[in-house]
Amino acid sequence: MNYKTKERENVIEIRDLKKSFGDNHVIRGFDLNVKDRESVAVLGQSGSGKSVLIKCVIGLITADEGTIKVLGKAVEQLNQVELDELRTDIGFLFQSNALYDSMTIRENLEFPLRRLRRDKSKAEIDAAVQEALEDVGLFHTLNLMPSELSGGMRKRISIARTLIVQPKIILYDEPTTGLDPITAGEINQLMNKVQEKYKTASIIISHDLDCIKVTAQRIVILKNGINYKEGTFEELKNSEDPWVSAFFNT
Repeated sequence: MNYKTKERENVIEIRDLKKSFGDNHVIRGFDLNVKDRESVAVLGQSGSGKSVLIKCVIGLITADEGTIKVLGKAVEQLNQVELDELRTDIGFLFQSNALYDSMTIRENLEFPLRRLRRDKSKAEIDAAVQEALEDVGLFHTLNLMPSELSGGMRKRISIARTLIVQPKIILYDEPTTGLDPITAGEINQLMNKVQEKYKTASIIISHDLDCIKVTAQRIVILKNGINYKEGTFEELKNSEDPWVSAFFNT
């Protein structure tokens, strides 16, 4: 993917972010800009704070220090109503998919619309559900339950539910974890299709180098709680820093 990011506005700005859990200092002064329509992957060792980082971005975890601006709004200054409003422009793809087991696929997709887009008519909701399912190639699952779907299909439905509110930003938390290589490759291509159609910006948390190589225009290495190094896949793979290159040459 070769989208030019020069002169585009920042849709996410993170400055000197810090977050600790007791004596465990997870994020120690992290900085990052994400531009409009840019896909940025965050790579780091297990327990390095990658998931904590994106949960701070969406306000699920409150940072101890620093600032996070999303679409021009300072997350730490928002009250609950304002934060909920901002979240309507942010899609969050949970690693576990977070589908409701007791709801059909249709009901799972309708849920965020009924909660966040209350002005939509039934006809508009039906049309949005159909488009989201067609985007992921699973309209035939409309009346099925999540338990009737494979792991890859559930991941696709989770992406469809993220898309249905037409977010400006998508945060992906390990989007290919637990999937076989063929299915993971299909999810990678779907992520690119989503980015191209909806012009979203994204942060991708992943250990899957194939996913990162295919979907991210820029990669950030998170080490010791900071933005240790960033660049393209090839730049980091060929880095003279052995700690960085080790991620790409295992």
